Amino acid sequence: MKYKIKIILILFLLPLLMINVSSCKSKSNENAAEEHAEGDGHNHEAEEDHSGHDHADGEHTEQEAHSKTVHLNAAQYKNAGIDTGWFEMKNLSDAINASGYTKLPPQNQADVTSTMGGIVKTIKVIEGQYVKQGQSLATIQSLEYNKIRLEKSKLKESLQSAQANKQYLDVEYNRQKELSEENINAKKTFQKVASELELETKKIVNLLEQIEITDQMLILGGTSKSPVLSINAPISGYVSDIYVKIGSNAETGKPMFTILDNSKMHVDLLIYEKDLFKVKVGQDVRFILTNQNNKEIRGKIKNIGKNFENDTKSVAVHADIIDLNHNLIPGMYVNALVEMGGNKVSSLPADAIIKAEGREFIFIMENEQHEEGEITFARIEVKTGVSQLGNVQVNLLEPIHEGDKIVTKGAFYLQSHLTKESGGGGHAH
Repeated sequence: MKYKIKIILILFLLPLLMINVSSCKSKSNENAAEEHAEGDGHNHEAEEDHSGHDHADGEHTEQEAHSKTVHLNAAQYKNAGIDTGWFEMKNLSDAINASGYTKLPPQNQADVTSTMGGIVKTIKVIEGQYVKQGQSLATIQSLEYNKIRLEKSKLKESLQSAQANKQYLDVEYNRQKELSEENINAKKTFQKVASELELETKKIVNLLEQIEITDQMLILGGTSKSPVLSINAPISGYVSDIYVKIGSNAETGKPMFTILDNSKMHVDLLIYEKDLFKVKVGQDVRFILTNQNNKEIRGKIKNIGKNFENDTKSVAVHADIIDLNHNLIPGMYVNALVEMGGNKVSSLPADAIIKAEGREFIFIMENEQHEEGEITFARIEVKTGVSQLGNVQVNLLEPIHEGDKIVTKGAFYLQSHLTKESGGGGHAH
């Protein structure tokens, strides 16, 4: 009986126990859920850190601030107009600044004139054309020139007549001399023939001198066989000015052309009184043409003037140009540096330096042909120093290899490309 009562109680209480256990499990799960919810942010952040998203981006951005690369395809590279080079050792600090202009010595300039008046018949050259010494520049129809030609013709006829007469007198002189010595003829006859021979000889000498003078006058026109007077180039060089045209009146002594021989171009620098004692013959000079893309040209001090220029308290210092293959013309304005010592530093053209993010950089060509057809450039941080004549002292803050191709022209394009790409996705490519 007791056993049956126990079984009934168990069967009655079992559902209640099951409900209580289920309730406890539910509460436990809710507490666990709450605890998980409170710590969910921490665990999720840890998972993201493990996956490398936020943390890696931070490291990547910091790395890119120091070194970035630019990739250009063939078309972009061509359009960028990129030039490359290497450091040049230049004296940028221990030097004298000067300005001046290109100049030709007077013996390398010529005004071409006509020695006789006339009318211009032909012009054979144009401005800027190179001509050689003796080359015909123009012809003129000149009455004076043709009168000289006619005079020469008459002189030659007289000379021929005098030479023929002299030949006769030579024979007669010898015959009369023999007769006189044999007392066959009177000495008076012999003396007369001798006198006539002497006069004819002097006449021939005089005619030859006159013909030589006319030849010299005709040679100025090139040839005495032509009825027109040729105006010839007195020196080799370039025709810089033409002052006549067809039908113009060519006046004696008035310039018709100007010829310049630029092979002896030099530079006149104006050195002020305070720097004059520092300048010596033989010192190196570097100068740029301010209107020619700052092209640098080298020279040497040849001589120093001995008087001050009016109102400037400066002295003209002449410098020979070492390399004349620069298409120079007289009067070009230049800025120059007269080097005073050997304190040379590594330098690059100013166009090679770009400023970004508060720092200074240069670009290095890493490879000329990528496997994907791209050309890669790396940005390297540098520190600049003295700047002169378009050149800047450069100190590397990151190592590069000797002979690496440094971008000397087109760096701004690379930086713009880098900025554009970084703005689009934060990574230059």
